[in-house]
Amino acid sequence: QVQLVESGGDLVQAGGSLRLSCVASGGIFSSSTMGWYRQAPGKQRELVADITVWRSTNYADSVKGRFTISRDNAKNTVTLQMNSLKPEDTGTYYCNAHRNDFVKWDYWGQGTQVTVSS
Repeated sequence: QVQLVESGGDLVQAGGSLRLSCVASGGIFSSSTMGWYRQAPGKQRELVADITVWRSTNYADSVKGRFTISRDNAKNTVTLQMNSLKPEDTGTYYCNAHRNDFVKWDYWGQGTQVTVSS
């Protein structure tokens, strides 16, 4: 059974840092593009960053230079280091694992709350 478990969300002041982690179980991690998405109240879920199996990374323009995504295949863990946080970074952050070639899957975690106070 595939499971994604996020941790690290918290309340932090603007300018602070947080580190989110997502541990994947079920044997899909090393073959998945891993991503972090966020959803603010009243807004659609949006991609924050993702990292492919070849460790190619992609970031939303709003977080470039502030956030860093990384993966550790030995620990089945993807991490999002968030620096210089802004109030607009507030939201629920979701971990995603997907694959979209000759094998397809798309899994989500339950989310972790990040609140940035001004």
